[in-house]
Amino acid sequence: MNLPLAERMRPKTLDDYVGQEHLVGKGAILRNVIESGNLPSFILWGPPGVGKTTLASVIANTQNRPFHSLSAINSGVKDIRDVIDLAKSQKFFSRPNPVLFIDEIHRFSKSQQDSLLGAVEKGIVTLIGATTENPSFEVISALLSRCHVYILKPLEKNDLIKMLENAISKDEEISKKKIEIESYTAILQLSGGDGRKLYNCLELVVNQFKHEEKCIITDDLVFKVIQENLSRYDKAGEQHYDIISAFIKSMRASDPNASVYYLARMTSGGEDPLFICRRMIILASEDIGLANPNALLLANTCFQVVHQIGMPEGRIIMSQTAIYLACSPKSNASYEAIDKAINLVKQTGDLSIPLHLRNSPTALMKDIGYGKGYQYAHDYKGNYSDMECLPDEISGTKFYSPGVNNAEQKQSEYLRLVWKEKYGY
Repeated sequence: MNLPLAERMRPKTLDDYVGQEHLVGKGAILRNVIESGNLPSFILWGPPGVGKTTLASVIANTQNRPFHSLSAINSGVKDIRDVIDLAKSQKFFSRPNPVLFIDEIHRFSKSQQDSLLGAVEKGIVTLIGATTENPSFEVISALLSRCHVYILKPLEKNDLIKMLENAISKDEEISKKKIEIESYTAILQLSGGDGRKLYNCLELVVNQFKHEEKCIITDDLVFKVIQENLSRYDKAGEQHYDIISAFIKSMRASDPNASVYYLARMTSGGEDPLFICRRMIILASEDIGLANPNALLLANTCFQVVHQIGMPEGRIIMSQTAIYLACSPKSNASYEAIDKAINLVKQTGDLSIPLHLRNSPTALMKDIGYGKGYQYAHDYKGNYSDMECLPDEISGTKFYSPGVNNAEQKQSEYLRLVWKEKYGY
């Protein structure tokens, strides 16, 4: 059975490797490390299909090191220990450390990552991890501190075209045909910068010419053959964070059109609809808040309704909510107020609560002054009093500043009436 084109075209040397010039080009940082013969443990961070696995294999091959590969999807602590035991048996005299490559290392649990520490620390293996996620969030600090992190970039247009030309001229199967690509637009668009998808697209299209010696590849043909949308959206990868970020920022910027577009990207990509709803609830309070309190009510209702009816109908409710949130006046006054208060708490610690605000359920507490002098607001004109409610050390500190919008201006008027002198409203 023939190997897939992407596997057949996997390079064996650095000179055959395409892309990532900032890392492995002549004189680049990682190439210098590789050619020096000294190889530290490191993590390759980048989007899918940009050559992380290939680079790890090329490095091991270049330095003539034993190469062991595990996938975090289907490997456990026992698999790690078995590889480490094997690596110990391979390490003798001046032979270089074996390379242990772990694909999708971000999927390893803390205990699985912990099991690597000793072997990495003692140099039993040189670890090369690959991840599509930010290692700062997904790799434990103890392991991260023992590894360099190299960032791989999406493949550029020239890289992808070079890969196509290499396949057409060098692959033992495809090179048998006379292939002419009239336009690269469709195949580059459908690959989304992913080298593996690029080769898959090419192979699918070329396979349409099984009994023909000459293949003329056009954009229309590519789109016809590749019927499925090979979108790069990955609900478990970095695109997950990029698109939800764009969605939130579009609503914050009061752009309903961009908001609906990114909502469509997520729902089409299979994102968990309740995750989207939870993010809208947060935005309704963080970015709209008291400028339109109904936003929080609608966002919470959206979560409940989508949970009840599911998809695809849930997309309609989410669209309604996203548009409403985008079109609402904005205020982050509540968000800023709590952050200011938290920062002050960190600086001042647990200040003593004024005695008159303390509960006094026992006679002893009353005797020592708990609750004494408390002013019940409804006993006073206008249902408010000028009673001190903050600890003495921070008396007069203002955390909440009303936003400039109709709803909060009404609150501002009330606060000026009550607290103009004390808080400066």
